[in-house]
Amino acid sequence: MQNAWREGNRFTLLPEATRFLPAMFEAVHSARHYVLIELYLMESGELADQVSDALIDAVQRGVSVYLLLDGYGSMGLSNEDRQRLRDGGVMLRFFNPIGFHSLALNLSRDHRKIVVIDGELAFTGGFGAVDEFLSAWYEIALRIDGPVVADWEQLFRRLWSSRLTRNEKGDKSPGALPDRREPRTHANGVPGRAMSARGYRYQAIRHSLHERVNHAQKQLWLCTPYFVPTFALRRRLVRAARRGIDVRLLLPGEKHDHPSVRFAGQRFYHSLLKAGVRIYEFQPTFIHAKFVLADEWVSIGSCNFDHWNLHWNLEANQEAMDPQLAADVRELFERNFAASQEVDAAAWAARPWGQRAKEWIYGLLDGIITRLK
Repeated sequence: MQNAWREGNRFTLLPEATRFLPAMFEAVHSARHYVLIELYLMESGELADQVSDALIDAVQRGVSVYLLLDGYGSMGLSNEDRQRLRDGGVMLRFFNPIGFHSLALNLSRDHRKIVVIDGELAFTGGFGAVDEFLSAWYEIALRIDGPVVADWEQLFRRLWSSRLTRNEKGDKSPGALPDRREPRTHANGVPGRAMSARGYRYQAIRHSLHERVNHAQKQLWLCTPYFVPTFALRRRLVRAARRGIDVRLLLPGEKHDHPSVRFAGQRFYHSLLKAGVRIYEFQPTFIHAKFVLADEWVSIGSCNFDHWNLHWNLEANQEAMDPQLAADVRELFERNFAASQEVDAAAWAARPWGQRAKEWIYGLLDGIITRLK
């Protein structure tokens, strides 16, 4: 059943590329049956070469390898690199390539990040195969072991066979998927569920977050790189803070890949700070991770919880009720808070007019784009 809670899982937090990249490469190297990978971003470079090497090596060992990339997010992957993957035996498909059809269809993107190994192990997070993840961007991932892996595999299989998924032009390979293998259940495992979203038509991830914000007992901490929240989420965050919940936001600082998005989101700081929400801007690098902690509930995945993602993109997050994972995520938040600059409410109220002008301009543009949807 879609979005069902599954018992008997194990989850491992993998903060930073130095942890999650080796773990994923090791899993691919250990695969015996099949590897399924779905990514939004893949661009030619050092990391893409490493990924291609690992996948081609798996094919040479007799493993079936399937790579599903977003048609827009993979535009930076050269024709030579695409051909190398196909020549190496990797089954390669693209979701919704950019075309001369409706603008709305072109805006619908596959933003999910899914890695499934032999039907037994999965990874998700906000990662991609672009060199920024090697050092310039801060990211995390989650290792998933247990019955919920089957739901992640089902997400991949459905999109692989979607009418919007295409082979590369001239590629006639059928791309039939292998027989499904069942994951194991751990006697001492914990509950988890794979949550998906399909643009404005299906927003289970958003509704789940709203429920958790509404019912948080002690804390609600949220990390997102593109903070342009919906009115419904802002209202819930304000209400939670006013009833005494420890509400904190971990957001990017000046190091941002889209500064205009940061300015557009900063127009909401004043009302949130006034309500008691604490806001931290991460200083070391651009923080690209997306994760939420509400008491002992954790959500990690691809969803930025901004209105653009929620309206247009395919997204997927792993939710878990796991005391140990919650403790690890809490510790991760605390480390990142320590590396951040907290926004002072009084200082923000006295911010210069130049800053206010940027918020107004980019907020206006964001509002226009939102209404166009």
